[in-house]
Amino acid sequence: MPSPTRKAIQAAPVTGPRRFVFLLLDRFTMLAFASAIEPLRIANRVAGKTLYTWALVGEGGETAVCSNGTAFRLDLGLDEIDRDDILLVCGGIDVQRATTRGVLNWLRREARRGVTVGGLCTGAHALAKAGLLDGKRATIHWENQDGFLEEFEEVRLTKSVFVMDGNRWSTAGGTASLDLMLKVIAADHGEDLANTVADQLIYNSIRTDQDTQRLSIPTRIGVRHPKLSQVIQTMEGNIEDPMSPADLAERVGMSTRQLERLFRRYLNRSPKRYYMELRLQKARNLLMQTDMSVINVALACGFASPSHFSKCYRAHYSTTPYRERGTQGSLPGAVAARLSI
Repeated sequence: MPSPTRKAIQAAPVTGPRRFVFLLLDRFTMLAFASAIEPLRIANRVAGKTLYTWALVGEGGETAVCSNGTAFRLDLGLDEIDRDDILLVCGGIDVQRATTRGVLNWLRREARRGVTVGGLCTGAHALAKAGLLDGKRATIHWENQDGFLEEFEEVRLTKSVFVMDGNRWSTAGGTASLDLMLKVIAADHGEDLANTVADQLIYNSIRTDQDTQRLSIPTRIGVRHPKLSQVIQTMEGNIEDPMSPADLAERVGMSTRQLERLFRRYLNRSPKRYYMELRLQKARNLLMQTDMSVINVALACGFASPSHFSKCYRAHYSTTPYRERGTQGSLPGAVAARLSI
C-alpha cells in the first residue's frame, strides 16, 4: 500500500509550465541557487518539453553578485509577478544588510497577493523579517539558527533539511535546495521523473523534510560512544543555563571522575572546557548574526556577568566581544562567520 506521502505527491498534476522567480539578494550563495535551478532545467530536458520556466530578479533589475564574486544578469527588478509563480529568495553572506526595505516591501506585497514564497539558505531570514513566517515552521542553515531563534520568536524553527508549510517554504542551504526541488518535481510530474533527475545529477540519497541538516554527534566528533554523545547533546540543549559536570554525569549514570576520563580520552579536554567552547561558539554566532547587546549575548550563553564573558571570550578568540562586534564588517574572517556556506 502506498504511503500517505506518496499519495500526496501523486495527487497534484500540473497542466502547464510552472514559473519560478528567484530573488537574488546581494552576495547570495551560488550552491543553494544552482541546486534549485538545475533540477528544473534537467526536468525539462528529460521530459522533452518545457515543464518549468524561471526568471531572475533583484533590486535595480540589472545584475546581482553572489558570494564568490560571479555576476548574474537579472530579468526583472522588483516588479509585480504572476500569482501562480513560486518566489524563492536566495540569501547568503550578511543577509541582514541585503534585506533592504525595498526587498521587504516587495515580499510583503507579493505574499498578500497569494504568491508562494520560499527562502533558500539564509533567505528564510528575509521572509521572517517581512513577517511571512510568523506561526509557520521553517528552517535555516544550522550556523544561522542561534541568531534566528533570538530574533524571530514567532517562527517555529526546525533543524530539517527543508520545510514546506503551506505556501511558505525554506531550505537549510547548500544541496538542501536540490531535495526541495526533487519533491516539487515529484509532486508535479511523478516520482519517476524526480528520480530520473536525481540520477542525472548523480544524487543517490534524496532527503525528505524529515531529515535533519547536521551530521550526528558521533559523526561530528569522530567518536561513537553513546554516553559521550548523550552528554554533548545535553550540553547543546542547555547553553543558557549550563549544567554542572556532576549533574551531567548523573544524567548518564556515571561519576564525575568517569565523565572527566571519558572527555579526556576521546576529546582531549575536560567536560567544563568543552562546554565553555560550545557556549562561546553560540556567543560568537549571536554577535555576528544579531544586534543583541553584548550583555544580552552573555546572558543568553550562560554567563552571569559581562566581565566574565569578556574574559572567557578573549582567552578563546584573542579578542573581546566588543571588538568582535565592532570589526565584523571589515575583517574577512568576521564576515565569513556571518556566512552559512
